[in-house]
Amino acid sequence: MKDVTSNGSDERNSGGEGNDTLTNRQGHPITDNQNVRTVGRRGPTVLENYDFLEKITHFDRERVPERVVHGRGAGAHGYFEAYGKAGDEPVSKYTRAKLFQEPGKRTPVFVRFSTVIHGTHSPETLRDPRGFATKFYTEDGNWDLVGNNLKVFFIRDAMKFPDLIHAFKPDPVTNIQDVERIFDFISNTPEATHMITFLFSPWGIPANYRQMQGSGVNTYKWVNHAGKSVLVKYHWQPLAQGIKNLTQKEAEEIQGKNFNHATQDLYEAIERGDYPEWELCVQIMSDDEHPELDFDPLDDTKIWPEDQFPFLPVGKMVLNKNPENYFAEVEQAAFGTGVLVDGLDFSDDKMLQGRTFSYSDTQRYRVGANYLQLPINAPKKHVATNQEGGQMLYRVDRNQPHINYEPSTLGGLHEAHQEAQDHQPYVEGNIVRQKIDRTNDFKQAGERYRQMEDWEKDDLISNLVNALSKCDPRIQEKMFDYFTQSDEDYGRRVREGVEKAGTSHANEIGGPMGAAHAGEAVREAEQKGHEAEPY
Repeated sequence: MKDVTSNGSDERNSGGEGNDTLTNRQGHPITDNQNVRTVGRRGPTVLENYDFLEKITHFDRERVPERVVHGRGAGAHGYFEAYGKAGDEPVSKYTRAKLFQEPGKRTPVFVRFSTVIHGTHSPETLRDPRGFATKFYTEDGNWDLVGNNLKVFFIRDAMKFPDLIHAFKPDPVTNIQDVERIFDFISNTPEATHMITFLFSPWGIPANYRQMQGSGVNTYKWVNHAGKSVLVKYHWQPLAQGIKNLTQKEAEEIQGKNFNHATQDLYEAIERGDYPEWELCVQIMSDDEHPELDFDPLDDTKIWPEDQFPFLPVGKMVLNKNPENYFAEVEQAAFGTGVLVDGLDFSDDKMLQGRTFSYSDTQRYRVGANYLQLPINAPKKHVATNQEGGQMLYRVDRNQPHINYEPSTLGGLHEAHQEAQDHQPYVEGNIVRQKIDRTNDFKQAGERYRQMEDWEKDDLISNLVNALSKCDPRIQEKMFDYFTQSDEDYGRRVREGVEKAGTSHANEIGGPMGAAHAGEAVREAEQKGHEAEPY
């Protein structure tokens, strides 16, 4: 804490300084922040420009490596308030996680919303999944619930994640996103049909971050005091603000006026006191293979039917405070799917298992080995660890400085006492490299299509036609087959639309997903540009 006087001034100021006196990082007062030191007014700059060198070398390092995915983000602080129940039953029946137990118990949270594929200043109107990552600062340490706005994903095995992202990222030669590359991958990944049906409909462009759902996507486990487990899926449901999505045409019109609209919307809503709220609901399933279902409950390309596994409210979240500094809080915020507290556990979901390694690994690369000591990431409780060193270590997390190992007779840290029963799942089987048995790649995609309103179907078909018209005929045929297996009307409309479009887009490269005539924009810029003389 700062040493401050009753009038708010810092007692550590030297003579003549106030709290607003400019200094460098060494605490030296800066007396001239306008001019470098030179030999005479016009002469060469001298090497001993210490204040300039400190300023410019820090400026050169202002950016940490950008996230490979979820690079563009916005965030806010708030709280989660527990109901003490899961639906109508005591939540303790299913989980011993302390943050859920008491009605009215509030846990501080920080949420980071994001787009996935493009960089930190890409438009927020692009067709793309949205990240919805929540950090709960619980009394037992942090819990990170890392998910998306959509309830399913493109793939079910983490082995394919780098390939998926490479296909959706810009072409490594042209540096332009190319829908032919995207559908080249998707046409060889039939389980992605469900996600594509969501992504190319208006659900692929939420109106803003406040008015969208969130989902943990993966299957987790809850564990009660007796060590018994259930499978669980998490869902954030917007409350008063509701849900709104955009068509492709509407999104393009908004992008022409403001490509930061979602970040601005979140910031301004909180500033005016219109705090967004979400209810956290869970779906619960017994922890077994469920052979009665036509899909595997650990498959993240599937939705658990709500009529069989109802949404059970367990609490609500309110976001009521904007960050004080974007970089320190939003950019350096670091999440991981493996960040769980007692009473929460992993399932054998193959995507979850892969994400659990990848997320924390990328944070150590991006922010540094000691990223958990940053205020935005640090738990709001006592921390004691024998971890040592690493870039930017600025605190030793133990009271005994000499003993950085365990066990020890001389002192140091010791293990915590485990009060509740451990969850001990039984595992038996050969170690193999095989896909799951119940793939059922198209049924839920068809159900999703049939549930859409007519205007949503129209936008979905238009966006798919615009994209597939640029693709190789072999890719088109595979996608027609996938859509037809999902729903005959779905497949027919896409095929007819592409056939009607003919080869008018065949030679175009790149362009945002779903955009029509992206190549025309290149030519229009040249044709409509106003000539000017050199100056």
